[in-house]
Amino acid sequence: MELDTAHPLRSSPAAAAVLSACSNGVLLVDASVAAFPILDVNPAFCQLSGRTPEQLIGTSAILLGGAEGAVPGGPFGAALADVAAGGASASLLLRVGGAGGSAPWCQWTISAVPHEGEGDGITPRQLVCIAENVSELHEQQALLAHLSTHDALTGLANRSLFNERLQAAMARARQRADGLAVLCLALDGFNLVNESLGYVAGDQLLISVAMRIQGCMRPQDTLSRHGGNEFVLVLDEVDSTAQVQAVCEHIVRVIGAPFPVIGQSLHAGCSIGIARFPQDADDGVTLLRYADMALSHALGLGGNQLQFFTPEMNQRTAERAQMEAALRIALIEGQLQLQYQPVADLQQGAICALEALVRWQHPVMGLIPAGRFIPLAEAAGLTTALGYWSLRRAVEDMVAWRTAGLPTVRVAINISPKQFRDAALPQVVADALAQSGIAPSQLSLEITEAALMQDLPSSDATLAQLKALGIGLTLDDFGTGYSSLNHLKRFPLDLVKIDCGLTGNIVTGADDAALVKTIISMAHHLGIEVAAEGVETEAQCDFLRRNMCDQIQGYFFGKPCDRDEVAGMLAARHAVPPHLLRIQKQPRTLLLVDDEQNIVSALKRLLRRDGYQILSANSGQEGLDVLAANAVDVIVSDQRMPGMIGADFLRAAKGLYPDTIRIMLSGYTELQSVTDAVNEGAIFKFLTKPWDDEQLRTHIAEAFRLKEIADDNERLNLELRTANHELAAANRRMEDVLRQKQQQITRDEISLNVARELLQFVPLAVIGLDDDGMVAFVNGAAERMFRQNGAILGNEAEIVLPELFPDGLAPSGSHQVHINERCYQVVAHPMGANSQSRGSLIIISVCEETE
Repeated sequence: MELDTAHPLRSSPAAAAVLSACSNGVLLVDASVAAFPILDVNPAFCQLSGRTPEQLIGTSAILLGGAEGAVPGGPFGAALADVAAGGASASLLLRVGGAGGSAPWCQWTISAVPHEGEGDGITPRQLVCIAENVSELHEQQALLAHLSTHDALTGLANRSLFNERLQAAMARARQRADGLAVLCLALDGFNLVNESLGYVAGDQLLISVAMRIQGCMRPQDTLSRHGGNEFVLVLDEVDSTAQVQAVCEHIVRVIGAPFPVIGQSLHAGCSIGIARFPQDADDGVTLLRYADMALSHALGLGGNQLQFFTPEMNQRTAERAQMEAALRIALIEGQLQLQYQPVADLQQGAICALEALVRWQHPVMGLIPAGRFIPLAEAAGLTTALGYWSLRRAVEDMVAWRTAGLPTVRVAINISPKQFRDAALPQVVADALAQSGIAPSQLSLEITEAALMQDLPSSDATLAQLKALGIGLTLDDFGTGYSSLNHLKRFPLDLVKIDCGLTGNIVTGADDAALVKTIISMAHHLGIEVAAEGVETEAQCDFLRRNMCDQIQGYFFGKPCDRDEVAGMLAARHAVPPHLLRIQKQPRTLLLVDDEQNIVSALKRLLRRDGYQILSANSGQEGLDVLAANAVDVIVSDQRMPGMIGADFLRAAKGLYPDTIRIMLSGYTELQSVTDAVNEGAIFKFLTKPWDDEQLRTHIAEAFRLKEIADDNERLNLELRTANHELAAANRRMEDVLRQKQQQITRDEISLNVARELLQFVPLAVIGLDDDGMVAFVNGAAERMFRQNGAILGNEAEIVLPELFPDGLAPSGSHQVHINERCYQVVAHPMGANSQSRGSLIIISVCEETE
């Protein structure tokens, strides 16, 4: 076949049609000329190159394998030369030259064209070049390659690329003999943005933050996003700590400026942890870990902080990891133990409850306090396991005390926020009570207000389930968190515990005393009892007694102790001293304050016959100390004393103990300070030395009478408040009962409606009778069977359904009747055996035919 020299590729109409239909570009090249001129092209190649056949034929093929101006030494020219020299076919990926900036990427295949009579080893005269457009695939591969090294949201380097650049930066730092710094950055409160505005707003904020940080960088620095709201920055060519700190402070200021996000202005704080190379570590993994430790420490300080890594952080982290592992082992190997701190009832004085406290007896470190390992348990997610372990162990101990015949007391178990959110909590408690036989009223769960506030609808549902079990519910640590009256009203609580941070200052701190009084008052108005934690002195107990607190807990009454010690306390009937019970008459107590001991002795001899309990002090400060430790009714003080004059002492006594009656007995005649004290109400009477014995006794007796009148009024007030509290508690219990009954009625109505609906579709005739024999229910099958009997519902069954009473008696058991010439089996089921329903249910079915 002769070659068409005009169009060598299209030597026949069939070949021309094939080449025209070919989607890949094809061109024929003259291999006998060094420039490899183009002999022919197909339409697809013209489209790829953006040129006409006239523009292509005769030009050098080398130029088509790359950008304009490519030299013969380029990859395409080298491939043409190799195949032309007798080499095998070549394949390579290049853009099509001459197509401008949008030149497509093509997969080129170059092969020799054998001529008739030519064999192997003979230099070919022509080459065929086929170009397949792979631009879309190439772009996808390039995108995948980019995503493998960059963050999809911000376009920053990801962990993989960051590690490569960090290694390169450390190598350069070693060559330069200088340093670099790794910065871990986290946005403060970022989760709140996602929760309140959505993830779209969160993503926009992250993109904006990445752009601002990039604006603080130099060309040699590297920024990476390591997921979430955490960024990592490598500061290259660092000479000093001051230089790093200046950059960090600049970043914090820049990020602190408002961000426009979805039409709102957001403020974001930033915390940064810093580790330096080579001072802190000489490898990338450790350097990054140390920077992350420093960031955790910065966040622990409250956020918006800069923190450089220190060796102590690594030591604390290692110790924490070891302790966490040891705690997991302790749960398995039984190293944990429960101790119980008794709670006293201020009305009866006896132990009314025990709070279960987890203790860790480590085989090497000994007894580890809860304040050290409970935070570890929270961080490790072990608080739920600890809580359930405490519940099981407490129930075991309660069973042991019951078996020993000891008085029953309520045991309180602390519930962590995570355990409270566990959906299995109500069922676990129910199972523990059922398996042990412990009365629900003997178990109480203590929950903090913060745990309740995390998810109010969920908290309401969980509390309702727990309350339905009959256990007690205590709000723990009240006074330190939200401390909202509305929360006390909302939740079905039985007891509120005042936090020990308030209790410790009630004797000396007017503000804390007022807060405690308010908490007691508002809880009692809602029918909720009040316990005070951290009671360590008799004075604190007396204050709480006088202000209607129901229970106390603390070292004054009893320290935490093990199961056997608790048994001993219960057996011994350990109780609060009688004079500290809530409602009782105190002995008459007189305090004498004078720096002259002979005066104090003389007054004691004079007043002892009146039956007073007499205390004494030799200075104003000593007098305040005595008042802090004792309940005093009347104070008799000198005016002129070293350190603190009598007027100032009585002013202080009035402020701290306003119920006392204060008398000044002095020979000091400077009246201005005394007059001021009288006018301020700090002094009830001013008597002069030397005194008249009978007159002094009369005035002191009058003071005691006034005090006793006030005490009687206070005692009556306490009794009234106690009665009101008990009434409020009873009302609250009644409301709980009514609410439960209403819920039960609602459930019963739903069940009844479902049962009615089901019976309507039962093919058997079903009739319900009440206790008086009235028809209370008729299903569809019964209505159809007795349609001819007229109205049935609401009438006496004997009258409207005579067919069922062949002997004139109400049906009972089973018998047969004939209705419409058919035999039916009538079965009567009395109601009430397994429910609260009454009356009977009659089922009518066709008798089975017998041969």
